[in-house]
Amino acid sequence: MSKLTAAITGVQGYLPDYVMTNDELSTMMDTSDEWIMTRIGIKTRYILKGEGKGTSDMAAEAVKALLVKTNTLPEEVDLLICATVTPDMQFPATANIIADKVGIRNGFNFDINAACSGFLYALVTGSKYIESGQYKKVVIVGADKMSSIVDYTDRTVAPIFGDGAGAVMLEPNQDGFGIVDSILQSDGVGRVHLHQKAGGSVKPASHETVDAREHYIYQEGQAVFKWAVSKMADVSVEMMEKHQITPSDLAWLVPHQANMRIIEATAKRMGIEKEQVMINIEKYGNTTGGTLPLCLWDYEKQLKKGDNIILSAFGGGFTWGAVYIKWGYNG
Repeated sequence: MSKLTAAITGVQGYLPDYVMTNDELSTMMDTSDEWIMTRIGIKTRYILKGEGKGTSDMAAEAVKALLVKTNTLPEEVDLLICATVTPDMQFPATANIIADKVGIRNGFNFDINAACSGFLYALVTGSKYIESGQYKKVVIVGADKMSSIVDYTDRTVAPIFGDGAGAVMLEPNQDGFGIVDSILQSDGVGRVHLHQKAGGSVKPASHETVDAREHYIYQEGQAVFKWAVSKMADVSVEMMEKHQITPSDLAWLVPHQANMRIIEATAKRMGIEKEQVMINIEKYGNTTGGTLPLCLWDYEKQLKKGDNIILSAFGGGFTWGAVYIKWGYNG
């Protein structure tokens, strides 16, 4: 009997209705479409509007459609993991809320916080439950309402982020398809360069923290950029070398969508062409936990059974990693 692996058997995304353009951003701060496109590569981003709307609302829509797409009943789901840095609330877990909204009652669920690497961490964690033989259907969600923690007067951060959600179904496979390998890493030294200053137990919310605008993303862009360029490329090349994957063997690189220059640098180090790279940053911006599943959703029709795919990400913490997948179905 061949090795039991966790294969992605379906992928689904969800984006809010409202589209924020660079021109709209230029009315809020000193920026322009040319400045943003040249430095980041983002044209538009989707923003979740509406009173009382949060990350779980987008995630629930993605999961509902995924269950329909994969002919799965809510009661058949064994586990749901949500990767997010913008939970609906401190507790309960956003995964609990998503499960309630879609009717998942028989499985357990929890959140993972690994910033922009969260979906990779969640995907690998969920795969282990499949590989153990314990579970048959595991849903992995990456979702973030980044607009809730973006300061729209800060041009170094505001143009980068958007809102969105993506979800995949993991199921057992014994035909050699699915998640082949993963390399996940982190280094807490990076925590000083990218974080949210207030709102946690060290610095709880107060009038002072709100007035000081400390509940928004704090980022030292140059330091983050240097680490991201290095680590995303390093771990992706390491995965290729480990499995003797040549550029011509690789069907797709699925990179985290944070900055076009980081994506291009990673592809160059791997020796692959732009046509082998999934890119939707221009339309969606950086949706943090949502970027990788939204890429797979956008490109699903182009995927072929047996395709060699590497997912790669870098995020706050610092966190980074790569996952090698042999795709399990024709899009």
